Amino acid sequence: MQLLIMSLIAFMATDLSAQVLTQTIRGKIIDTDSKSPIAFANIIVTGSQPLLGATSDTDGYFTIEAVPVGRATIKVSYIGYEDKLIPNLVVISGKETVLDIELKESFETLNEVTVSARQHKSEINNEMAQVSSRSLSVEESKRYAGGIGDPARLVSSFAGVGSTGEGNNDIIVRGNNPRYIQWKLEGTEIPNPNHFSQEGLTGGPINALNSQMLANSEFYTGAFAPEFGNALSGIFDMRLRKGNSEKREHSFSIGVLGTDLTTEGPFKKGGKSSYLINYRYSTLAIISSLGFLDFGGVPKYQDLSFKVFIPTEKAGTFSFFGLGGLNNIKSEFYDPENEEEVNEEFQQKGQLGVAGVSHIINLNKKAYISSTLSYSNNGSEYSSSRIFDSSVLQEDQKANTSNNIVRLNTSLNYKLNNRHQFQLGSVSSQFNFDFKTRYFDSAADQFIQGQDITGTASLYQSFITWKWRASEKLSLVNGIHSQNTSENDEITFEPRSSLRYELPKGQAITAGIGVHSNMTSLSNYNTIVYDEEGNKSTPNSSLELLKARHYVLGYENRLSKNLFLKVEGYYQDLYDIPVEEGNSSYSLINQTYEFSDRVLVNEGKGRNIGLELTLERYFANNYYFLVTGSLFDSKYKASDDVWRNTLFNGNYIANGLFGKEFMVGKSKNNVIGINSKLSLLGARRVMTIDLEKSIESGSVVHDEANAFQKKGEDVFSLNLAISYRINKPRLSHEFKIDVQNVTNNTAVIDYYYYDVNKSIEKVEQLPMLPVLSYTLNF
Repeated sequence: MQLLIMSLIAFMATDLSAQVLTQTIRGKIIDTDSKSPIAFANIIVTGSQPLLGATSDTDGYFTIEAVPVGRATIKVSYIGYEDKLIPNLVVISGKETVLDIELKESFETLNEVTVSARQHKSEINNEMAQVSSRSLSVEESKRYAGGIGDPARLVSSFAGVGSTGEGNNDIIVRGNNPRYIQWKLEGTEIPNPNHFSQEGLTGGPINALNSQMLANSEFYTGAFAPEFGNALSGIFDMRLRKGNSEKREHSFSIGVLGTDLTTEGPFKKGGKSSYLINYRYSTLAIISSLGFLDFGGVPKYQDLSFKVFIPTEKAGTFSFFGLGGLNNIKSEFYDPENEEEVNEEFQQKGQLGVAGVSHIINLNKKAYISSTLSYSNNGSEYSSSRIFDSSVLQEDQKANTSNNIVRLNTSLNYKLNNRHQFQLGSVSSQFNFDFKTRYFDSAADQFIQGQDITGTASLYQSFITWKWRASEKLSLVNGIHSQNTSENDEITFEPRSSLRYELPKGQAITAGIGVHSNMTSLSNYNTIVYDEEGNKSTPNSSLELLKARHYVLGYENRLSKNLFLKVEGYYQDLYDIPVEEGNSSYSLINQTYEFSDRVLVNEGKGRNIGLELTLERYFANNYYFLVTGSLFDSKYKASDDVWRNTLFNGNYIANGLFGKEFMVGKSKNNVIGINSKLSLLGARRVMTIDLEKSIESGSVVHDEANAFQKKGEDVFSLNLAISYRINKPRLSHEFKIDVQNVTNNTAVIDYYYYDVNKSIEKVEQLPMLPVLSYTLNF
């Protein structure tokens, strides 16, 4: 730590070079619908003196040299296409800026037509998504306070999106269960990409995908486009950036959360192929192995991600990508009367892996086929031990999970003309799974087998989409998605429709409606239930898919060049939700990570209604702000026919983000950044614990007749990030401290039963957590 502080002071005190430092911006221009390269497009750096710019070559590539470090705005124009602004790119001396830019064909393709450039940062490249969608830029992922480089934490700043407050990065969208968030990487669905997650969860304390690897990503919160399936809550579509195909570059980073190295570059000089690789290892684990840490529960994890991009002249482009992670943590708890004696121990191990190949080939200037073949694996092993009647630790319970998936995505995209665009595709998923649980019965002095599930399953999806630009102001997207699963042979037909109507003075009305469905976890379908005589069965194997109807209405207003307002209202009608048979308040709509051993039927319902507000001042003149607010109500009905609050019905969320940059140094080459985030999360609902019955049974017993009537405490947090970036010839340094929960607020958000002490304990908000890091780009 002393070395880090001394280095920071030294760099701030000296500026050995007084010249203005520059860097190169390069990239490729393509048609957003056909993915064909656009030759002879004009690219300029706005406001540069003298004017800096370039023209794309026959393959769409361009290079702009000698761009001053700091911030740069790029304007791209081509006859027959809408101009595009890419504002406030971060240009650093240690790394070239590489862009993939997509242009949208203008409604009128006459040569005389010139379409003004539009700066609308929240717009996404997916032309089929017109409602409840938002882009997340690389620059934002590094700027927002409290994000600590984790994309899941970053989207919690968006309207309608919340988190748990416990420190996990679970994504709660519009009051929905985070289990039904879908993660995608390079266009294909992937397992939960977080370290230390458990079966069924979609979050975890640390994301295994380093933000150094990400290109611009897209996040969807409802009324999804027809291409998306097997999701009810939200979709996070992440993309890996391409490595620099002209120059080898490297990045080294060390911080509280990890020590990592990123390297990228061309395979050979003059070619267009490139590689990008990142490896990270837990910094705390390194320090612990050197003997400088002496406490239990040190998280040990490592992850590797890569992308290899290979374009060919006639066979299209190939991308090989992968993500892998290993994690392990062991926690010991000591007897309060004898601090040298361990009376309880927990251990969790996990692994995740994704490997795939994507292929895109242009059939002509109007059509292309995109395909992705991937293999993924995720698994975990959880065990706990405690002292029963003897003084020896005895394993109390154990759970092992493993899920292997082979998935093939294929789509045909055809642009008939600038008014009509079609998309046709399918997704095939094959699952191979293994779930085992057991627990120790101290009275019988033996282990009892809980779940022992091994099997295979499949899910087939298909979709067709038609986008019609009826006029320059009105565009409509219509389509249908279908799903079929081997678990019950059910086939769904899910119609979807959306529209966008442009009004004068930068205003727009949007609307969307759609039917969506989702598999529950494979452990729920294959749950083993024992009757009173000890006979076992799998009564949930024929459960239908969970379903929802989404309705969305929105209004947008570009109040000024840099100020954007968005209001969106929604209603979600959930049905065919699995609930416990009989007369019970239990519903999978509230299930978190536990295995369920209940008999379930598709008789449950749910409803989410809400209003969201976004007011965003884009980064300009060295500052920005983002204000989001959400009012919502989330209810469910189980087999007892009573409407209740869902677990995630916090009723309100508010966020305020502000940031400013200061150019410092003799030539203003260096940057000090100050970013803050103020957030308020409405309290989640909690289950009342029946202490007497819990003590009697030896495990938690809830008052299910009064489910979710109580609330925890609202979660208030202030996050603050301060960074200092130093640009030197051919390299750059960045020092950063990102402090979560600066005020150390400790709201009580939940309760749990602790059998060792026969007591009810509190679960509190994550306390103040300072995350320091240093990054070197060269």
